[in-house]
Amino acid sequence: MSNTDSAEYIEKARHFADQAASRVEEIDEGRRIPADLAGEMADAGLFRILVPKSLGGAEIDHPSFVEIVRIFARADASTAWCVNQNNIFSTDSSRMPLEAAQTIWGEQRGIVTNGPPSGNAVAVPTDGGYRLSGHWDFSSGSSHSTWLAARTAVQGVKGEPRSFLVPKSDATMLDTWQVNGLRGTASFSFEINDVFVPDNFTYLESDPPRDPGPMYVMQKAPLFPIGFATISIALARACLDDATKLAVEKTQRAVGGAMIERSTVHRQIGETEAILRAADTYLRSTTAAAWTSAQDHSEIDMDKRIDVRIAATYAIRQASAVVDSAYEMFGSDAVFKRNKLQRRYQDMHVIAQQLQGRATNYETGGRYFLGLDPTGMM
Repeated sequence: MSNTDSAEYIEKARHFADQAASRVEEIDEGRRIPADLAGEMADAGLFRILVPKSLGGAEIDHPSFVEIVRIFARADASTAWCVNQNNIFSTDSSRMPLEAAQTIWGEQRGIVTNGPPSGNAVAVPTDGGYRLSGHWDFSSGSSHSTWLAARTAVQGVKGEPRSFLVPKSDATMLDTWQVNGLRGTASFSFEINDVFVPDNFTYLESDPPRDPGPMYVMQKAPLFPIGFATISIALARACLDDATKLAVEKTQRAVGGAMIERSTVHRQIGETEAILRAADTYLRSTTAAAWTSAQDHSEIDMDKRIDVRIAATYAIRQASAVVDSAYEMFGSDAVFKRNKLQRRYQDMHVIAQQLQGRATNYETGGRYFLGLDPTGMM
């Protein structure tokens, strides 16, 4: 992918991020990206930027993709979340059977949203495929998707869960996304009842990619946490910038003097700047090292995977602390819905509750540094 092509998609991202920013209330209240906006983004190719060129995608480089996610996150975390999730899943287009990939991404508005492995799902082998039934949650971007990816174990088969690709029309969508943060992601649940899935619409995530590009070497395990953490850092930056601006202008009730004159405010802003810049730098450096390894060696060794895991966890958790600090500086005004900080605060704390932000991820790194087998998704 040339720098010129990547720059074109970054400019498209800026254009649509501005549109999302002007419609954040609509996105939040509707709990989804509006259909017209999602459709226009799809038509512009913003949900197929990581699809291989062999399938008609843009196949942009990872640093440019991260910049696109960051651009959307500054405007609206929910829109950024969908751009991140839907595009990262699309890298599996290089692993799934070619017929399935061509069917799905042969449509300009073809978008897959995935559901994590379900404990109550079952895939029963049958002639030419499987009979699939079950319930899956957290299917981000489901309102604008055309296909669903459901992972589950196959009856009678041990080992890695299998991924099953199902047209959204064959599933029952459940509006379970009644939340306070990331409301616009339409992370609904879905149920599938005894649907036949042919062999050539199933695959294993460990299947080798057809395409040689470094994006498909990276795989989803490091890509997802990098995206989550990038959104978190962008959210925290927006909140801290607003809090700094507030400190210049505001005098708090029952507190003598303007905020800008108080040493406690000076220290709070200085410390949070240090925390945020350190977390951002750590994330960027480990991400860059992973991408360089994928480019130069067509693999990412465990050292770099561990680095990405703990850097992303650190970034999410420190971003959450920065948002909390900004929220505190805003005082009682922060609780009102009219304040952008309220929405960003809620968004940040939903991200922090996700698997990628849990403190237990540090245990994975700790085990590795002690010479033990790491646990968790690497």
